[in-house]
Amino acid sequence: MEINDANLQSLTEVLRKTLDPDPTVRRPAEKFLESVEGNQNYPILLLTLLEKSQDNVIRVCAAVTFKNYIKRNWRIVEDEPNKISEADRSAIKANIVNLMLSSPEQIQKQLSDAISIIGREDFPQKWPDLLREMVNRFQSRDFNIINGVLRTAHSLFKRYRHEFKSNELWMEIKLVLDTFAQPLTELFKATIELCQTHSTNVSALKILFSSLTLISKLFYSLNFQDLPEFFEDNMATWMTNFHNLLTLDNKLLQTDLVSNAIQFLASVCERPHYKHLFEDQNTLTSICEKVIIPNMEFRSADEEAFEDNSEEYIRRDLEGSDIDTRRRAACDLVRGLCKFFEGSVTGIFSGYVNSMLAEYAKNPSANWKHKDAAIYLVTSLASKAQTQKHGITQANELVNLTEFFVNHILTDLKSPNLNEFPVLKADAIKYVMIFRSQLPKEQLLQAVPLLVAHLQAESIVQHTYTAHALERLFTMRGSNNSTLLSPAEIVPFTEQLLNNLFKALALPGSSENEYIMKAVMRSFSLLQEAIVPYIPTLIGQLTQKLLLVSKNPSKPHFNHYLFESLCLSIRITCKANPTTVVSFEEALFPVFTEILQNDVQEFVPYVFQVMSLLLEIHSSSIPSSYMALFPHLLQPVLWERTGNIPPLVRLLQAYLQRGGSIIANTATDKIPGLLGVFQKLIASKANDHQGFYLLSSIIEHMPPESISQYRKQIFILLFQRLQSSKTTKFIKSFLVFINLYCVKYGAIALQEIFDDIQPKMFGMVLEKLVIPDVQKISGQVEKKICAVGITKVLTECPAMMDTDYTKLWTPLLQALIGLFELPEDDSIPDDEHFIDIEDTPGYQTAFSQLAFAGKKEHDPIGDAVGNPKILLAQSLHKLSTACPGRVPSMLSTSLDSEALKFLQGYLQAASVQLV
Repeated sequence: MEINDANLQSLTEVLRKTLDPDPTVRRPAEKFLESVEGNQNYPILLLTLLEKSQDNVIRVCAAVTFKNYIKRNWRIVEDEPNKISEADRSAIKANIVNLMLSSPEQIQKQLSDAISIIGREDFPQKWPDLLREMVNRFQSRDFNIINGVLRTAHSLFKRYRHEFKSNELWMEIKLVLDTFAQPLTELFKATIELCQTHSTNVSALKILFSSLTLISKLFYSLNFQDLPEFFEDNMATWMTNFHNLLTLDNKLLQTDLVSNAIQFLASVCERPHYKHLFEDQNTLTSICEKVIIPNMEFRSADEEAFEDNSEEYIRRDLEGSDIDTRRRAACDLVRGLCKFFEGSVTGIFSGYVNSMLAEYAKNPSANWKHKDAAIYLVTSLASKAQTQKHGITQANELVNLTEFFVNHILTDLKSPNLNEFPVLKADAIKYVMIFRSQLPKEQLLQAVPLLVAHLQAESIVQHTYTAHALERLFTMRGSNNSTLLSPAEIVPFTEQLLNNLFKALALPGSSENEYIMKAVMRSFSLLQEAIVPYIPTLIGQLTQKLLLVSKNPSKPHFNHYLFESLCLSIRITCKANPTTVVSFEEALFPVFTEILQNDVQEFVPYVFQVMSLLLEIHSSSIPSSYMALFPHLLQPVLWERTGNIPPLVRLLQAYLQRGGSIIANTATDKIPGLLGVFQKLIASKANDHQGFYLLSSIIEHMPPESISQYRKQIFILLFQRLQSSKTTKFIKSFLVFINLYCVKYGAIALQEIFDDIQPKMFGMVLEKLVIPDVQKISGQVEKKICAVGITKVLTECPAMMDTDYTKLWTPLLQALIGLFELPEDDSIPDDEHFIDIEDTPGYQTAFSQLAFAGKKEHDPIGDAVGNPKILLAQSLHKLSTACPGRVPSMLSTSLDSEALKFLQGYLQAASVQLV
């Protein structure tokens, strides 16, 4: 793509169409952009457009498109096409920092994120000049530029808060600190001085405070991994400055600098080597009274968000993305101080909690915010350790959680007016959710019907918190790994629970509420057969919801839980009555057809998974509705998207399992297409295991004569891949497959096909692959397949007894006994690097496995072989009977004594002996 006016104009028109709400206009434009992503100069055209376009909407659109393009394609993944040429990569890195710093803030943010994504892959090795280029901009004295640099540095370094400790990480942080720590400290000091100089200039202070906010975020990130030697000398100074900032007047407290300064104090007070900075009782009291208490208050901005921007409020509160709020920062500071000063801090705050609750009692309507602050303070004080699964797992023993629940939480839950004091009701619901592991079971059971009623509250925050609380309660497990609240205890509320959950989806603002849909999924999972009477009604509502969201998928989590709920409906109902699968197909297939015809990329992998589940439930042959779709599943375009591969392979396996002979008889022209899919998958390190899944199903379920002409070519392809790129994963899959082939067609057939490809090939495979690597096989079914296959080679292949291959007989038996008795060999060569499907970058390639569409592990051998060790003993007995004296002689001369002892145990267990 040349960089010229015509291409810039064309790109402008396409970008404009991607903003069109009409999917018939928007989707073709999106597909066009996807089709040109691999063209050289495409990203440079986007950067040119965002720099030079006169239309601000197009500039922002180009910036967002560029960032998403970088997100999808910058990372180079083995076996995946590299869509960004080296020339484009170099040009982007050479220009993006300058372009970012000279752009308006809205575009600057997108480019800053893009730099962060590039930096995550290329910094520092492939982008050594980045830091120096950023630090030099500190000298510009232009705080719009300086803030751009700080924002970019923050997006680049904030990952240090979440990365696991490693020498590589510390080396990188040290490199950053060597270059960045001193200039950042000097900038901090200079900015503090400028705040004093311009103390009466509000507009100047806003910019300076935003700089201080970013500096404190950077300081937090660079200190998170606890490398104290770089900042320790200045720590008392930094602490004093932040403490002083936090006790200034309310004008300052309106900025998010406060939350970052509090987070700084919270991170420092947890470190043992800074404990002495907080030991003075006056310092501790000052922080509690002047920093924490004022910032625990439910501020007007919080109230506005609660009422008018509930989605953002929920996201920040429930998902922990409220790191920049004063309240969250104050809670973290309480927890941090309690680490070393629990008794003192609890004592200081107990009086405040009682005082706040007394104020609320005097006049609830006017003073409800006092109770809200008290609940937050108690929650912060009591929470010592927390997990997503169980809530608070370790509590402050100085706080009586049960008493507080009975006296102050239950009253709000029991209030007959669901819509009065919605913030306090949300607090009460959240209290149950957070402390669910600490409260007695009888109190949780007391709370459940009250929570079910609160699903009908008008407040989005309130009914969302309720759905989330119920979902967590239904997930929580006791010591025996069963749910803490049993299905029998919840069944009495089934009808009201399901009715209220689906009614909640109809409340304004909650039509695609992911927390409600997740609660639906969890309720189905917990209640199991108790939901069957309601499914005929509910499946219609779920299907209608699916049809609506498929028009414009925008809530990935909601969509995922919707499909999980559909899978649960199918599983639970068809378990009780398999014939109802037809009813589900009648309800779902019209929507699925529309999704596939419109190529709704986000939903296609889900549809394939649900179709697999439905087809696997059929006990007879494949219905005609499925056979009509079969040819379309082999189209190459479907297999280009990585996210389609696992569900498509599973669906093809379901076709083969239910109707391999039908495909062989009525769709013989499709067998080459099926093998073409196998050939594509086997060539990829990321997807070769999927190729083996498909190949194994072909071998297992298709009539032998239908694929006899292709067998030799299949093995040639496998050997070519072994020669060009031999990985541990491929070898393991290959060994399982050849043993399955042996089980299916016999040991002689396996030996003959190998030796037909190349003389003595069979012996080479045994010597170089099977004997040394069978110990790497993992999984019960896989080990069973290998054990049965090797047993057949040992006892049913004449060439093993009468040719050059005889020398391999005892080593092969030794390897088989090792497979039975020795630990799995899970070693992987140092030079191997595997790309997991989940690790490939970009939304379009993501595959989301539906937990409740899960496939049962399939054993192709089944009950025909119970214990492979007994089979080995019986087979050796049969062989020794056919050639008396040979087997004992071979064993006594070359089998390891330990292995011989194991083998004697097998023979004894099978009640046979060798002749």
